[in-house]
Amino acid sequence: AVKHLWGDGDYMAEIDDMMSEQKAIRGEKAKSVWELLRDRAVRWQLITLFLVVSCMQLIGANVVYSYAYSIFTKAGIPPAQTHYVSLGIGTTEILSTVLCGFLIERAGRKTLLWKNYTVMALALGLLTVTLSLQDSFFWVPYCSVALVFIFIMSFGVGPAGVLCPLITEIFIQSYRPAAYVFNGVTNWIQLFILGLLFPFIV
Repeated sequence: AVKHLWGDGDYMAEIDDMMSEQKAIRGEKAKSVWELLRDRAVRWQLITLFLVVSCMQLIGANVVYSYAYSIFTKAGIPPAQTHYVSLGIGTTEILSTVLCGFLIERAGRKTLLWKNYTVMALALGLLTVTLSLQDSFFWVPYCSVALVFIFIMSFGVGPAGVLCPLITEIFIQSYRPAAYVFNGVTNWIQLFILGLLFPFIV
């Protein structure tokens, strides 16, 4: 089955990992969310998951998506054409997430996360500057558009692409369903809180 899925090659190390995990959880039922929260053995995995999800919310991806339309309009793109640019943003995110799938084993999860978070923070800092100088030079709005695309690309290659397989890699099988529930609940609660606070922050 492994050769059929991955092609020809030596996969004994991966098979040994699967077999050892199967032995470790033999006869063990899936854990509930409450058991996940109480178990000290997975405390650091839970903290890691919480931090990665929180950073994804707080890095400002939703803000960039919200203000992308006004940035494109100020750059001189006609309102009738902005939906094509929005389509370009979606395509960029999909392609960068696919690219992350090819890079994740070579570069490593931590490297992809911290390097792309750094690029995203720099892009947001420069975007703040270009939006402040929007009317000073004719080329500044185009820089804002480029920074939006750089931000989205870094988001796809980094946190958006790394978070998906992270749960299956840091939790054993019996904890994964509860970890996915924890991830979803945490994500939506933070989105709800940000949605409530955002008008007051701005």
